[in-house]
Amino acid sequence: MRRIRKLNQTAKRVPNAFHLVGSENENLPRRKSRSCKFVRAAQYVSCDLGIVMRSSILRSAALLLSLPAWVFADNSVVNLSHYDMMRPDFVAMKSEGILGVIHEATYPRFEVDSKYLERQQAAKRAGLLWGAYHYANASDPIRQADHFLSVVSNAWAQANPATRSPGVLLVLDFEKNGHYPGGTMRVDQAIAFIQRIHERTGKYPGIYSGEYHLNRTLTSSRLGVPQTRALGSCWLWLANYSNQPRATSPWSAWDMWQYCGDGLCKLPRSAYPKSIANVIKAERNIFRGSRSALESFWQEHSWNPGEKSREPERTLAAEL
Repeated sequence: MRRIRKLNQTAKRVPNAFHLVGSENENLPRRKSRSCKFVRAAQYVSCDLGIVMRSSILRSAALLLSLPAWVFADNSVVNLSHYDMMRPDFVAMKSEGILGVIHEATYPRFEVDSKYLERQQAAKRAGLLWGAYHYANASDPIRQADHFLSVVSNAWAQANPATRSPGVLLVLDFEKNGHYPGGTMRVDQAIAFIQRIHERTGKYPGIYSGEYHLNRTLTSSRLGVPQTRALGSCWLWLANYSNQPRATSPWSAWDMWQYCGDGLCKLPRSAYPKSIANVIKAERNIFRGSRSALESFWQEHSWNPGEKSREPERTLAAEL
């Protein structure tokens, strides 16, 4: 009986939402709507489910649209370099949800990451997607791009053919250079680098940078339409260890977010883990999309070094 009284009160507060059909309401006109039987009270409540369900659906849709994109994103990418001294357990990484690894391949001055080849082979054996990045400086961008592609290609040639697909995701690490020789790469040099990569591979690389550094650098640069178009053709990977980053023009959104670097992260540990497998201070990344979307993204943007590419040609000056 308490339940029925509660329903009666609800019916008074919300017109047309509910009406009772029974001994007390026999003279009321019956409406064409579904009825819900309350067994204990032996009465029937006719519910205007159409109105209620439509309202519920609209509220749910509004809630989903109001949520930030990263809520539906996938935390499944790790990046590594020779500074990570342990032997990464890639099998354990995969079991914990990691889908792809992006590893430093080259850095100033024309050095090769000593861990790149070994870890590429181990990661591919574990069934992980593979990517490579070049840490840039302010020297000749064309020579840097050619050196980077040479190292990636040579390492790929030594990989097991059964594990090579879908190729290597290429990235330019465009950040403030404070510990390698050669200074910090300028925006015009970065554009020359990515154009060279596209010329040689047919793929535009991703651009990795700290949110603050990228915004400040692009804001202070005067770029023409071709340069802006070249930058916008690259996918964007931003680092911010305190908040979700916001992309700057010419990008409308980031594709990947590094929220944790060397274990440094000011975000809640429960939602943003700092470690993975046996890597305690990890560099972890969120992809803007689902796991299946990440796999498609990786395949679309990766370069297969086995494909025929143009030979290096000097098309730009060493210092632009």
